[in-house]
Amino acid sequence: MTDQSGGSTVRIEPGTMATSARGGVAHAPHRRSSRGSLLRRALLRLNERVVVVGYRFASWLLGVVPLGISLPVAGLAMRLAYLLWPAKRRVILANASHILGRSTDDPAVRRLAGRVYQTYGRYIVELMRLPSLPDAAPAAMMDSHGERGVDAFAELWGRLRAEGRGIVALSVHIGSIEALIAACAARGFPTYGLADDSSYPELYALLQAQRRRWGVEVFAWKNLRRVYSVLREPALLGLLVDWGYRSDGVPVRLFGDWTTLPAGPAVLAARTNAVIVPIVCRRQAGGRFTAEWLDPIEVGGAGSAEIAQATQAVADAIEVMVRPAPEQWYTFKPIWPATPEEAASLAVRAGEPG
Repeated sequence: MTDQSGGSTVRIEPGTMATSARGGVAHAPHRRSSRGSLLRRALLRLNERVVVVGYRFASWLLGVVPLGISLPVAGLAMRLAYLLWPAKRRVILANASHILGRSTDDPAVRRLAGRVYQTYGRYIVELMRLPSLPDAAPAAMMDSHGERGVDAFAELWGRLRAEGRGIVALSVHIGSIEALIAACAARGFPTYGLADDSSYPELYALLQAQRRRWGVEVFAWKNLRRVYSVLREPALLGLLVDWGYRSDGVPVRLFGDWTTLPAGPAVLAARTNAVIVPIVCRRQAGGRFTAEWLDPIEVGGAGSAEIAQATQAVADAIEVMVRPAPEQWYTFKPIWPATPEEAASLAVRAGEPG
């Protein structure tokens, strides 16, 4: 799974693979075009170098500054971002409005939007401190006991592996994906993830090296041969499915409103006999996290009806992930269509009146 800047998975990163219900890989959600003038490419390269140098410096700085200082500063910075970046504020308000079923002017919606920004600020601090921590630190942040915790996941994994079946582990941007994938790998689960390597390749390589420290391999979304071989290994392949609304996705109802989700996870599961297992990592007090895996989703086949049914089950699982702590869902992309007309068109595609 991944961070909002372009990291990776199961972490999966900005490269949640989108696949059409008919089976063709469509795109990576944030893929950056390689075309353009020499000047444009030079400017993009310069921008990438600035981002990477800035990331390395900030990571070093946060590794030496106590959390008692860095967290309040990050909280203040995110509050300022909420006030000074109206485009993103509108996105967060719209998403919060759908979650709560209220107008964007409702005080509860505005409070939730502000808390999302604060949660994301804390996540960024924790993410950028990881290089200064021991390799075992991310897994150690996870309280993995419980009926649906990471330890209990071992029984499900053992049964499916004995059947030769892989797991498409789906999640969203909640809690710490790093702690989740590190905890899975630390318990001996072969853990992989997809990533989009087309935006900021140098930063991508930096983050991938960090994940390899935890025993997690992340590879490019377009490496389809690797995608299928991992699931047939079998292994865990992590995907994030909340990279934003796309009109060509599978119509689903999410928190009662029409939107789309990518068909890719269901198509992958159908083609490899894998099982979709939604899993979420939630933040607890004291910098700790807990994991919860939900009921596995079996995909009956690769037909459009089976793909649609499985993708709606994924949407239902997202609701279960988000409802207990919606302020922890730090996605900065529009999750629902912008207009009622487009939402109505999705209902028509799904064969419902709206």
